[in-house]
Amino acid sequence: MRIESIKLKNFKAFQDLELNNLPELAIFTGANGSGKTTLFDAFGFLSDALKNNIRQALMKRGGFKEVISRGQTGLIVIELQFRIVVAKKNRLVTYRLEIGEENGKPIIEREILRYKRGPYGSPFHFLDFSRGSGYAITNEEDFDKKDEQLDREPQKLGSPDILAIKGLGQFDRFKAANAFRNFIENWHVSDFHISEARQSREAAYSEHLSPTGENLPLVAQYIFENHKNLFQIILDKMKKRVPGIDDVKAESTVDGRIVLRFRDGSFKDPFIANYVSDGTIKMFAYLLLLHDPNPHPLLCIEEPENQLYPSLLIELLEEFRLYAKKGGQVFVSSHSPDLLNGAKPEETYWLVKQSGYTTIKRASEDELIVNLYKEGDKLGYLWKENYFIGSNPS
Repeated sequence: MRIESIKLKNFKAFQDLELNNLPELAIFTGANGSGKTTLFDAFGFLSDALKNNIRQALMKRGGFKEVISRGQTGLIVIELQFRIVVAKKNRLVTYRLEIGEENGKPIIEREILRYKRGPYGSPFHFLDFSRGSGYAITNEEDFDKKDEQLDREPQKLGSPDILAIKGLGQFDRFKAANAFRNFIENWHVSDFHISEARQSREAAYSEHLSPTGENLPLVAQYIFENHKNLFQIILDKMKKRVPGIDDVKAESTVDGRIVLRFRDGSFKDPFIANYVSDGTIKMFAYLLLLHDPNPHPLLCIEEPENQLYPSLLIELLEEFRLYAKKGGQVFVSSHSPDLLNGAKPEETYWLVKQSGYTTIKRASEDELIVNLYKEGDKLGYLWKENYFIGSNPS
């Protein structure tokens, strides 16, 4: 499954944004405050809304009035297009969510899931809800039937701020809703904190790195015990990229906690995570994330260059590409010209904020940037020299 387009309307800095033909790897750059974090937060918002409800997702961000674009009224709109396989056919599915406010309370004005059943005609609504009531199609795979012959199952939700895909997506008979719910539940929007990742953790079971990375020792232990070949690949890459690192282990302490220990080949005793560099911790976390035995369908990584030596960024970018080619789409935000020097125009976007609202431009659609890139100039150099018009904060 892969996101092909994003539309945001009245979502914070994005008054009216549309991004189409998104690649496997997309890199977003721009000045501080231009909206890179906000773009990724659209995915975090959907994830929070699915776990809880729209009201709680909004309150986490200050409420409806803080999320709707400044000076705007009406609805907040998030629309994603993505591809899934239904009845052995690849379908371009659209999910649209419209959020309003009534008497000071947020409501879902409209929630739609649609795709074309055949090569012609308009997309058909397989899920359509408004203010807590609506219907879903239960036999969407019966492509021989006419639209009017499909079975609509009316449903009423417990509240007008609950996503329909939260409930209906649990049932396999609602194919597209089920697939999209699983998609949201399994994407990873990184909010990595070095201080959290350093801490020892009570012995437990954890397969996937959390957004903040606080379960890093537990994930390392899981991969070491259950996927030794993968762990060896991670360790080999750590040895290559971090001078002196000879081994990494997640060990149990006498009080029943799990702690990371890094062995430097020059010393007899290993160092616990509290005494190794930020860059070492972060590189190890990224390698665990990118070699997850069950990869996330979408990774959103903010500013991976922080704490990492510049020469490692090109290699990290290649790791992102490899991950994407295996089926996991990757979105990255960055201020680093060193990382951009490894990027291609079709992968690179820049954000421009004017009069309080943000637009996004694609490097491959700028003729001058494309021609200079073909002549040998790297995108990081072009960004520093202000060829990305409007991205310079001055």
